[in-house]
Amino acid sequence: MGRFILWGMNTSYKISGMTCASCVARVERALKAVEGVQDAQVNLATEIAKVEWLKKSNDAQVLKAMDKAGYQAQVAAGAMKTPPPRLWPVLLSLALSLPLVLPMLLGHSFMLPAFWQWILATPVQFYLGARFYRSGFKAAINLAGNMDLLVSIGTSAAYGLSLYLWWRHGAHAELYFESSAVIITFVLLGKYLEQKAKQKTTDAIRSLEKLRPSKARVFQDGEWRDISLEQVRVSDRVRVLPGEIIPVDGVISEGQTRVDESLITGESRLIARGPGEVVTGGSVNADGVIVISTRAVGAETTLARVIRLVEDAQGEKAPIQRIADRVSGIFVPVVFVIAMVTLLGWGLLDGDWEIALLHAASVLVIACPCALGLATPAALMVGTGLAAKRGILIKNAEALEIAHNLKVVAFDKTGTLTLGHPMINEAKINGDEKEVWSLLRGLQEGTTHPLAKAVVKRAQELGHEAALLENIKVLPGLGIEGTYDGKKLLLGSARLMPIKLAGGASYLLIDGKLAATLTFVDEIRPEAVQAIDELKAMGIRTMMLSGDGQAVAEAVATKIGIQDVRAGILPGEKASEIQRLRGLKITIAMVGDGINDAPALAAADVGIAMGSGTDVAMESAGITLMREDLRLIPEAIYISRRTYRKIRQNLFWAFAFNVIGIPLAAIGELSPMVAGAAMALSSVSVISNALLLRVGRKA
Repeated sequence: MGRFILWGMNTSYKISGMTCASCVARVERALKAVEGVQDAQVNLATEIAKVEWLKKSNDAQVLKAMDKAGYQAQVAAGAMKTPPPRLWPVLLSLALSLPLVLPMLLGHSFMLPAFWQWILATPVQFYLGARFYRSGFKAAINLAGNMDLLVSIGTSAAYGLSLYLWWRHGAHAELYFESSAVIITFVLLGKYLEQKAKQKTTDAIRSLEKLRPSKARVFQDGEWRDISLEQVRVSDRVRVLPGEIIPVDGVISEGQTRVDESLITGESRLIARGPGEVVTGGSVNADGVIVISTRAVGAETTLARVIRLVEDAQGEKAPIQRIADRVSGIFVPVVFVIAMVTLLGWGLLDGDWEIALLHAASVLVIACPCALGLATPAALMVGTGLAAKRGILIKNAEALEIAHNLKVVAFDKTGTLTLGHPMINEAKINGDEKEVWSLLRGLQEGTTHPLAKAVVKRAQELGHEAALLENIKVLPGLGIEGTYDGKKLLLGSARLMPIKLAGGASYLLIDGKLAATLTFVDEIRPEAVQAIDELKAMGIRTMMLSGDGQAVAEAVATKIGIQDVRAGILPGEKASEIQRLRGLKITIAMVGDGINDAPALAAADVGIAMGSGTDVAMESAGITLMREDLRLIPEAIYISRRTYRKIRQNLFWAFAFNVIGIPLAAIGELSPMVAGAAMALSSVSVISNALLLRVGRKA
């Protein structure tokens, strides 16, 4: 089988030998038993597992545990690409098996002599099928079961029975060499097709990885030099020519251009960029020569973080996967019991132990739990990859699964429903204008809140310098305080003020006296109305949670069609409101972009952060929109609904293959060859169904 990579918090391991859901369960149990391991998750489709440590990792203990469990393990420096599947074993097995099945296709006259049947079947059984014996033996000595053990016992039964009948009845005996050979051929073919299909599910990751150029043009020692990307450092000046991929995150210091960020944000149009503006590594420089001052390189670039988050999401297990995990843990032992009952039942009742052995072999062969292990992760891989291509970064599998059942989407206002660039609409100053504006600028100059930026900008336009203040303290959700020349300053909403004032404005108090009243205006996002309409059409209720006054919040809500408004609330109160709704069994998402939104994003069933927002907001959210477009919210929910539908379909078919196939095999209605074909088909069909997600229309 292919190679598996285990990603710990600070270590990674490569493990070989996993084949099915039972293997996954066994490896997880072995890893969790290692001292210091808090949790371990293995994903069969992505070939990735995560290990969480309570303390410093212990590589030696992990390697020892894997060896005892029957797997080869070694410490790996990082992510390793799975090699392409090999086709030649499949073709060789097919070439050797085809002459054995010719009598079934062309008539009994094409039956080969027993000796030649044995010559053709033996290399298939013991050379091409050796992997099943090795893996099955390791599982058996560890008192566990997996797909390879089922296949090796089932085919060995058919092969051994043929040898016995040949010895007992001579050259004219009815032999079953073709059954054992064809079963192995089908399994090899199924695994080959499965691996090829798995590679398609990681197309999104490979597309992102291709955006990483190997070199950058850096100014060193008075000239431009091409150096490897690993040698670029923060603050280096990087020159990018038209048509080249931008290698680093940074700020343009020279030149004008347009950039294509489609493979990162999902937005296909070219965006103008000039001096002082930020560009992202992996974007394509369309038509201008630019010089970039490097801000981030290597693992800290936006592209690297996006790849890491998509890989993490694809490597996680969704809650629904626990159903398959519980079943797979007891599946193989139950299959052996059914096979034994089949053998004894046919043998004792019918007296024909040869037929009884073949029916038991059919039970073992068809009962492969591969499809069960692939059903959920295959769909999740395709769903998260599709979302990434459309500019939606899904941080974990749980968020993707839960989003299908959302009943309410709550929005922050400033920077989420609006553009986040408010301007002062009206300023009423009481007293010396120069002094008041200087105090306003002094209070706001060190903060990043959009309203603070608007105040600083107006003060700059009026030519007022910032006053030197003391004891400045930010009061989240309320405002800011400080002192100047022994006077106490308060700037913020009416809730902060010790005197009664109307909501909907910001006020400056100097020693308790009103010095300024500021009102602001912010432009509503042009796509907001369409996004809200699409959510309503999907049966999802929308609401607004805002720290602004009731009148301001309701004015924005009315324009875009949101009827449920909670205004004048603090960040902690936003989170409390989210928790209240969750307490009513309402599945809710929160959409925000600022530090103040982080508690509510974390409290929601699904947090959705605007890609233009703060790192704190994005870390608290399960979904991040890589471009400022609210229409990506219904798109994300649509992808979640389709993905969850595929998961349910896959689990149904995975269970159906076994629920229908095992009884049919037990009562003698399936030959070992047909059972092998059905088993191989089940895995391929599950992945193929998942891949159909990629051809769906946009919401």
